[in-house]
Amino acid sequence: MKTATPTFINEQAIHDILEKHSQPDFAQVRDVLAKASEMKGLKLEEVAILSGISDPTLLEELFQTANQIKDTIYGKRLVLFAPLYISNLCANECTYCAFRAKNKAIVRKALNQEEVRHETEALIKQGHKRVLLVAGESYPKQGFQYVLDSVRSVYAARHNDTEIRRVNVNVAPLTDEEFKLLKAENIGTYQLFQETYHRQTYQKVHIGGKKMDYNWRVTALHRAMEAGIDDVGIGVLFGLYDARFELLAMMQHIFELERVFGVGPHTISVPRMEPATGSDVASHPPFPVSNLEFRKIVAILRLAVPYTGIIMSTRETAKMRRETFALGVSQISAGSRTNPGGYEEEVEDEVSGQFSLGDHRPLDEVIRDVAEMGYIPSFCTGCYRLGRTGQDFMDLAKPGAIKAHCGPNALSSFMEYLNNYASPQTYETGIQLIEKTIAGMKGLPGERARKLVERVKQGEKDMFC
Repeated sequence: MKTATPTFINEQAIHDILEKHSQPDFAQVRDVLAKASEMKGLKLEEVAILSGISDPTLLEELFQTANQIKDTIYGKRLVLFAPLYISNLCANECTYCAFRAKNKAIVRKALNQEEVRHETEALIKQGHKRVLLVAGESYPKQGFQYVLDSVRSVYAARHNDTEIRRVNVNVAPLTDEEFKLLKAENIGTYQLFQETYHRQTYQKVHIGGKKMDYNWRVTALHRAMEAGIDDVGIGVLFGLYDARFELLAMMQHIFELERVFGVGPHTISVPRMEPATGSDVASHPPFPVSNLEFRKIVAILRLAVPYTGIIMSTRETAKMRRETFALGVSQISAGSRTNPGGYEEEVEDEVSGQFSLGDHRPLDEVIRDVAEMGYIPSFCTGCYRLGRTGQDFMDLAKPGAIKAHCGPNALSSFMEYLNNYASPQTYETGIQLIEKTIAGMKGLPGERARKLVERVKQGEKDMFC
């Protein structure tokens, strides 16, 4: 059955707006930055104005505004997670991806449930508390049940009476019934990238498999939310088409979710194309995004959707990741492997991985680096287990009330990491940061933080408010 064509991605409108605002003047940009500072989001034309900035002075003002908004809403927290690739089997032909069906240059593997548990245990031993379960868009003989079984295996895994507390999922678009089954497994966020919103480019780079159906993919988040999944994650693969177009198209998608469901995506991911085994396209992006343009994208998104999490993966180098923390990034992966079985084997295998990594550091080194910069590494999953998701989360976030929970919970989860997993050097760095941070907290958040951290110091786990 052919999927109906949705109308919420309007390419002509995007092109018209971009042409109109290709060279915004200082007054236009500063008006938009002033509005953005109110932290109520931006309209499509305002995003276009910011995307047209090239003057160094205005760029610096953009970055400063993004930093102020990030600090006001999120403070110095950075949420950490790890991707867990369970399979690189795929039925699609995506020219930029190593997992594409006809690529003979990679070794195919689908983890069985015992291997999924072992991979999860390896992540728990590192100190991780949340994972993003990822699978190529084809499954072993169990079909979609394989994904459901894998989610259960992750939640069931234990090491020293510790477990993964939240499983997010990135798998192929599902039917209404499949989304309901996925929701029943107590997942957190369902994540799906459109890759590119430009239809002609989409058809050019997707040349086989069900992923050729643009409409089926672009409406997947609607089906997920209709099935009761509160939190969804969105994103594009920057480099396939003009980044300014992709930004505005993604905003159209966000506005449509807000119109229909009253709330937009919980997270936005900003992957740039990286080399992938067996793909010439991945090594030579048709529309490469420079480091400066990439920083600009992150900053604009922070202004456009101030309360939405922005995810930065290990595709990027350690240097680039550091530079984007102050511009709006609120979640990062660390110690990542994109090959099934990579954590237990402690091997980063590009022969079976999806793409090349830019940040190869282990989790402990990333955490120490983050802490030395003054950011609190957070492993907290409290909101999801207390039902503060979807609209309920936004109702607390927009008036600033969520910070009274997030700050203390981040410190508590960081203290738990330091107690049980940190190297001596990371422990010392972390303790100093926690003490300094609590000393600077006032009122109820400070009281909560002190109590939670002290309980964790005494050996309690999973403390949150």
